[in-house]
Amino acid sequence: MQSKSTPEHPLEQENLVDSAMLKLYQLTQLNIQGNWQACLDDLPVEKGLNPQTWQTWSPRQLNAREHIDWPQGHLVLWLGQVISIPNDQFRYPLADCKLRLALTWWAEQAEIFVNGALVQAGDLYDCTARIVLSSAAQPGEEITVALRLVSPGHDPGALVGSQLIYEPPPPLLDPGKVADELAVLQGYLTKFAPEELASLNKAINAINWSHVNDPEAFSLSLNQLHQHLAPWKTWLQQRQINWIGHAHLDLAWLWPVAETWEAAERTFKSVLNLQADFPELIFCHSSPALYAWFEQNRPDLFAQIQAQVDKGTWEIAAGLWVESELNLISGESLVRQVLYGQKYTQEKFGCISKTAWLPDSFGFCWQLPQILKQGGIDYFLTQKLRWNDTTEFPYEVFQWRSPDGTEIFSIMLPPIGEQIYPVKMGTYAQGWESATGVKDCLWLPGVGDHGGGPTRDMLEVARQWQQSSLFPKLQPTTAERFCQQVETQIQQVPVWDDELYLELHRGCYTSHADQKHYNRDCEKLLYEAELWNAIATLTLDHSYPKDDLEQAWKKVLFNQFHDILPGSSIPQVFVDANCDWESAKQTATEHLHIALDAIASAIDIPQAPTSDSLPVIVFNSLNWPRSELVWVELPDTQKRWQISTIEGETQPVQRHPNQPNSLGFIAAVPSVGYQLYWLSPLVSAKPDQPDIAPKNWILENDYLQVQVNESTGELAQIYDKATQRQMLSGPGNQLQFFTDKGQYWDAWNIDPNYEHKRLPGATLQSIEWLSQGPLQQRLRVKLQFGQSQFCQDYVLDTDAPLLKIETTVDWQESQVLVKTVFPLTISSDSATYEIPCGAIQRPTLPNPQLDDREQAKWEVPALQWADLTDANGMAGVSILNDCKYGYDAKPDQLRLTLLRSPNWPDPGCDRGHHQFTYAIYPHAGSWQTARTTHKGYEINRPLRTLISLDQQKQGRLLQNQFLSLGTDNLVLMALKRSEDQPKAWVMRCYECHGEEAPLAVTNDLNLHFKQTIDLLETNYEMDRPNVVAPWKIRTLMFTSQ
Repeated sequence: MQSKSTPEHPLEQENLVDSAMLKLYQLTQLNIQGNWQACLDDLPVEKGLNPQTWQTWSPRQLNAREHIDWPQGHLVLWLGQVISIPNDQFRYPLADCKLRLALTWWAEQAEIFVNGALVQAGDLYDCTARIVLSSAAQPGEEITVALRLVSPGHDPGALVGSQLIYEPPPPLLDPGKVADELAVLQGYLTKFAPEELASLNKAINAINWSHVNDPEAFSLSLNQLHQHLAPWKTWLQQRQINWIGHAHLDLAWLWPVAETWEAAERTFKSVLNLQADFPELIFCHSSPALYAWFEQNRPDLFAQIQAQVDKGTWEIAAGLWVESELNLISGESLVRQVLYGQKYTQEKFGCISKTAWLPDSFGFCWQLPQILKQGGIDYFLTQKLRWNDTTEFPYEVFQWRSPDGTEIFSIMLPPIGEQIYPVKMGTYAQGWESATGVKDCLWLPGVGDHGGGPTRDMLEVARQWQQSSLFPKLQPTTAERFCQQVETQIQQVPVWDDELYLELHRGCYTSHADQKHYNRDCEKLLYEAELWNAIATLTLDHSYPKDDLEQAWKKVLFNQFHDILPGSSIPQVFVDANCDWESAKQTATEHLHIALDAIASAIDIPQAPTSDSLPVIVFNSLNWPRSELVWVELPDTQKRWQISTIEGETQPVQRHPNQPNSLGFIAAVPSVGYQLYWLSPLVSAKPDQPDIAPKNWILENDYLQVQVNESTGELAQIYDKATQRQMLSGPGNQLQFFTDKGQYWDAWNIDPNYEHKRLPGATLQSIEWLSQGPLQQRLRVKLQFGQSQFCQDYVLDTDAPLLKIETTVDWQESQVLVKTVFPLTISSDSATYEIPCGAIQRPTLPNPQLDDREQAKWEVPALQWADLTDANGMAGVSILNDCKYGYDAKPDQLRLTLLRSPNWPDPGCDRGHHQFTYAIYPHAGSWQTARTTHKGYEINRPLRTLISLDQQKQGRLLQNQFLSLGTDNLVLMALKRSEDQPKAWVMRCYECHGEEAPLAVTNDLNLHFKQTIDLLETNYEMDRPNVVAPWKIRTLMFTSQ
């Protein structure tokens, strides 16, 4: 089908500006979306390119959005069109005009052929093109254009738009550009000087439409229009659109990491080449992890980047090691993201980054301002909150305050992955100025997601518009310079004293449970490996494995990227990630065991009670004393064994029902220390008496009485003896299943209406007692749902005020969400959730009195626990977990999200075996007085036991407590060697109750306090160095003698 210009001008008298713009656009622009012939078939290329073949194809009807669409599933759509250049368009002669074809598509693969030759290719991310069809178009010239488009596997494909653009040769004024100038000017006047719109309307009369058929005369007429618009030129050019070349590059998403390196190499080479021709181009990119790969694998290219950084034309807008997930990782992980990111940037590029560049992470935890500021970062930038599904974030510029009171200057970035579209840029700039009062805004041109960056066409268009006097000034800049500019210009900055909750992607707290489990395990192991290796190095002849542990940390930090840990990538990404998780786990575990073995072998062991006795050492990595049930692996399962203290006091013991070679006993261990016990064979060879299973289904100790429903396997009731009240108002630990589909972002989003799509519950297959010994009671239920099996052990330890639910699942469902529910006899209008280095109160829902922003928090992230405490503060219930992150709360109910099963982008997401533990902890008083934070750490960092076979009669370690912080509401985050000073050691802690805490560090490690430091381990002045303010993170440096 051929495209020709034949329509007449519409008559619009009401608004001369709008009418003039329409006429001007029509002179040089033509929508050809309805002119394509289509064939939905994967034809051979030679056949798809043959215009004769196109005559047998059919026109493709446009949908309601004026797109040409076709079904998902990697289907191929061929489109063909013969473009015949007419003499004129609305009487405007087209001879010698440059002709471009502007295209936008949504396709997994796009190939554009002009006159049979492939001229450009693209994909879902590189999804626009402006192709020169003729440098000097001639009437009667025919150009054949063919498109081969492949639909995405998860979504219908679409040709979103196709337009011809004629550009008259210089020095003629381009009618389309003049129309853009009018659109921008009218937009500014409408917002900021509406009283002058009538004058603009009058100025339009300068256009002499009778000269349209004479390009030179018509260009003079447009020049006269410019003269009439001259009074507004200075006013417009008081404004400035700053721009930075950018290429958002997900380190993994719908492609594996190996492809990321290739995309990054293409992008960076393209930028460097463009900078040779466009020296004004300033490019900004984040992620020191990416630069580290280039340094190791592409050193020549890395050196070129370093040179551009030195010139000031390449900005390392880093701040963090990667653009990470920021709700699901621990406080120490956040610290290491900043520490290793800033350290690398300083070492390789000569300065730290002052900006935290986080355009795409899925929400931001409340403590982030404190961590960023302590890491030398002054500015926080994102645009992700523009994705909210319920409310519009109210500010473009704000001070973001964390719970300790730290504030960081924060800016909402413009959308990423944009072109140089002047009208779109002008509209954005007007909105920015209206919201902030600042006349200078920012724009980020560059192809993104899969890299790409600014294109030659973008830069050429930018140069053209830099010459326009009817457009704000275009000025290349850096992110840091722009932030400084705004900070000095803005008059009033509102304060946001809350988390930055993204009202979208709530499923990312749960999807790909294996990644969440790996993350929690690695965070725990690296903390312990650093701690015990520090202690071994400080007390023994032991070498601290700094490099190994740093490399393990960096693998974990990389996997915390915002499309890996959230579970929103293709299968290969997780195959690769799991290798790195396992490597980090192995490194941390090996060094942990080496350190524990070294410490154990150096302990001063007293005389054994018998010649066959073996010393059992129990280690506590947390900074408070603990008394808990522990398990030790027996050297000989055929013998009977007993446990005694070093004073000879025999302890009650119990065999583990699932692991017959494990013997349990209650161990009391001091803060960051160890306790020694004796494991001795009994002289009497009487067999252990089997537990006598009761006839009822009640678990009971001094704290709780728990009744299990024998028909359902659910909790019928929990009686809390401390508060003397029943805690459940309905069946507890009831597994609730919901259909969870219909969302475009399947792995990311939970169906907002899932509550109305509840499925029948699981059926009980069996219930049995596994043990009811003196130290632990264990009752097992097995349930079936669809093709999935759940095995849950209710576990009540004798000395524990909480009920653990140890769960294994074979999960085989598709697009099903499962939660466990605890309906309670207490009620509150808010619940409390653990966040990195703190806790946050959020409303319980539904509550019609709340605004939409609070109502949108119907699924929220938490780390190790969530708590619902009665409004009067007399009693509460905490739900603890060892690897789950998604919760929701009603006024009298807590739910923990256990599993999902989305189909895209990983069709096998979460299918398979899962193992996890959660617990219900009823308590008196508040979560602070109940020490819920401590219970969360204890369930995640159990005491470790070790049988020492290398017994020292006169060992060097006489004390069994290495470190104490002196206050119950301080939590140790890290004890590690300094980054730069081999004889210096770094200890970090945070205040966990929102209450001031005196800091009184005592240690048996020969450590001497040197100074308070920031997260980058430089001096940090404090007004009250011996007091930790509420929610504050404190880092101390010590020296060892």
